[in-house]
Amino acid sequence: MDTSHQTLETPVEHKLPVTDDENYTKTEQAQRAQWLRAALLGASGGLLSTTSLMLGVGAAKVDRWTMILSGIAGAVAGACSMAVGEFVSVSTRRYRKDFSFKTEHEGEESLPSPHKAASASALAFLCGSLVPLLSAVFIPQNTIRIAVVVMVASIALAFFGGVGARMGGSPAMPYAFRVLVGGWLPWQSLTACFMPYEKKSPNEKD
Repeated sequence: MDTSHQTLETPVEHKLPVTDDENYTKTEQAQRAQWLRAALLGASGGLLSTTSLMLGVGAAKVDRWTMILSGIAGAVAGACSMAVGEFVSVSTRRYRKDFSFKTEHEGEESLPSPHKAASASALAFLCGSLVPLLSAVFIPQNTIRIAVVVMVASIALAFFGGVGARMGGSPAMPYAFRVLVGGWLPWQSLTACFMPYEKKSPNEKD
């Protein structure tokens, strides 16, 4: 009886440390994936909103610096909005954890710092906004500038969508195409809405 009891206990004692290590590794990987998804979401949001704003302004006024300044203003405003929203969201979830039945150790591991989350979200949004801004800085002709912004932003948006799909275990190409079509819709809508109000600047070329 003693011998059988010892043989049953021995494998249990050897399995416990392995299970803890595996759980720690999975938790670490899940946290990294969560940060990467948030960064991709913020960058995609910055790319989409800043490009939409710049195309709308570019359709209404043939002026390079007006278009660029509107993009900068949209990027800064969007980054601040993302940071505040992420800070409030993470802070609220952390406060709710205090009233849950989970331990404090589990709560600290599962949720990031609100300040870090807000900073990361704002930085990701700004990085995405740089794509249309940098592609429009050095092109004086308005028609060519708009075409280059759309082309570069489309490539970046499809790339972000494909990477996000691969991280989620989905096929990259179909999801990237859906994200790209979703980005084209607001771009075309804003361009069509503001095109009737087009005003040319004497210092700018078509």
